[in-house]
Amino acid sequence: MSRYFAYPSADARALFGRIWEPETGGPRRLPVVCLPGLTRSSTDFEALAESLATRGRRVVGFDFRGRGGSAYAPYATYTVPQEAEDTAAGLAALDIDRALFIGTSRGGLVMMQLAATRPELMAGSVLNDIGPVIETAGIARIAGYVGIAPRPDWSALAAELKASQGFLFPNLTAADWERYARQIYQDDAGVPRLAYDSAMADAFKAFDPTKPLPEFWAGFDAMAPQKVLVIHGALSDVLAQQTVEAMADRHRGLEVYTVDDQGHAPLLWDARSQKVIGDFLDRADP
Repeated sequence: MSRYFAYPSADARALFGRIWEPETGGPRRLPVVCLPGLTRSSTDFEALAESLATRGRRVVGFDFRGRGGSAYAPYATYTVPQEAEDTAAGLAALDIDRALFIGTSRGGLVMMQLAATRPELMAGSVLNDIGPVIETAGIARIAGYVGIAPRPDWSALAAELKASQGFLFPNLTAADWERYARQIYQDDAGVPRLAYDSAMADAFKAFDPTKPLPEFWAGFDAMAPQKVLVIHGALSDVLAQQTVEAMADRHRGLEVYTVDDQGHAPLLWDARSQKVIGDFLDRADP
């Protein structure tokens, strides 16, 4: 079970998160901070957080501004540096001065920003299907659906998700697709709604698939003092194998876990993934 908390940002936005308390006693362990993807929220981490709580970890999940339970803000503030600043403010509000981090997609970029600007907060990192180089094909796919209102029926929405993303998750069952739909959309009196500010679609108006995307090597290199685990979806269209190899060349202690038959981003619902992550966090905890 989790509980909710709220805290103010520097520009007085009410921001939101969830805490899963450890289910076991024992020696004090570093908490785990979970940062979600572009249009996602702390709900993405429910299954993983519950697993980590059984291992004695306190888990904190943040909703970035404009997502989940957090307040909407001017579009210009939906940036990685601002989200890193908001995350640091949330940790301060919880009296957390050092933690282990897990970031999915955009959340991993926020972690790289924190590594460059607030390295003292970070003891170890798990990057879920994200690296310093982002594949244009994946961003083009994401640009095609951001800001579009979902179908007003959960079953139809699940079927639509399967039709558009089935190539990324070929082994999901019909029940899995509905679970996925309910994880990424808000239930408004039985009707699916966007769980984020639709203005985020504006970020893609200037997107040009013929031009290279910015790279984040400086932020990744700032993670050198940490233990780092990269989770790579074998079918990912965002994180390429060559990028994973380049990351391993630059971070000699890098650990890599490949999730077969899943793309961007691995769901982390399964016991094997949860064990790999939990074991890594134990090794990374000083």
